[in-house]
Amino acid sequence: MRFHFPVFDLPPETEALRAEVRAFVADELAAGRWRRGGDFASNYDPEFSRRLGERGWLGMTWPRRYGGHERSMLERLVVTEELLAASAPVAAHWIADRQSGPLLLRFGTEEQREAFLPRIVRGEIFFSIGMSEPDSGSDLASVRTRATPADGGWRINGQKVWTTFAHRNDYAIVLARTGEAGSSRHAGLSQFLVDLKAKDVKVRPIVNMAGQEEFNEVIFQNSFVPADRVVGEIGNGWHQVTSELAFERSGPERYLSCIRLVEAALAAAGKTPAPRLRAALGRMSAKLIALRAMSIAVAALLQKGEMPNLEASLIKDLGNAFERDQIAIFRTLMPELAAPSADYLSALAETTIYSPSWTLRGGTREILRGIVARGLGIR
Repeated sequence: MRFHFPVFDLPPETEALRAEVRAFVADELAAGRWRRGGDFASNYDPEFSRRLGERGWLGMTWPRRYGGHERSMLERLVVTEELLAASAPVAAHWIADRQSGPLLLRFGTEEQREAFLPRIVRGEIFFSIGMSEPDSGSDLASVRTRATPADGGWRINGQKVWTTFAHRNDYAIVLARTGEAGSSRHAGLSQFLVDLKAKDVKVRPIVNMAGQEEFNEVIFQNSFVPADRVVGEIGNGWHQVTSELAFERSGPERYLSCIRLVEAALAAAGKTPAPRLRAALGRMSAKLIALRAMSIAVAALLQKGEMPNLEASLIKDLGNAFERDQIAIFRTLMPELAAPSADYLSALAETTIYSPSWTLRGGTREILRGIVARGLGIR
């Protein structure tokens, strides 16, 4: 197997949409509805998500019968790029729009689609990911949370960790063991649509270095899930969850988390940047262009109905390294900036604080490189 990143240019009609999103963002900022933050995943604003829903920018690619707009993955990518470039507060709807909705479209029942998808599109309900567990990192095959049959449904016992905004979101799609692992470790896993507000589900926020509650522990103690909240087939969880990760790992969020810092550094560099700074900016620009081309290619493959898990894992790994390098470079080269502004110093401080979480979301480096190695047949 080899990587497949077809060269693909965005179609001309996406530029009109890009201009529309930029105008919307400018109006939002001028009205003072939100301020630019240091990381897209930290800015949680349900009202902003609802305004996006009103403009048709949630569930963009989904069928109209579920409230979607049947637009292309490339149009969705353009909207995502512009919102991230503006550091817009997209955290509330992010997971539901990016992967929970597509997962339900592919594997959910008709009743589940009708019950949840229109509300996601309107920005009324929000989702978390129930994958990672204590002592497991991103090794999903080692899941110990277990679901056992009960009258009318299932009882779940176990614990999830690094569950983003579980203390504020409405639902989580939880990966749990329902059977024996087998020799491959990938058998016997299933997914469940869990109500995070249920009394038998406990959510404990994890306070990050910025003093914010973003990640959480989620504890299931004999938590009941009705039978109609099973997602897909019992025992098919590994196939379902790995297909879901293609949506999570390849988007613009994998290389635009630091965009506010980059823009502030460019403004502070002056008209004639020092040689070392000019060289660093050039290298970062080249990497950014390459990562963006790869992300567009994956969006094009998703549009064709393919599941480019290998390519998505590579983008996520390269994007993590790229974003960590940016922070280190700008911190090292600060003395060469002509006039470090307050915006630059604020962006540097915020991205430094948030950056440790970037290696967690979407899979750790070791797991991602293991996926790539197996895909290439060298492991």
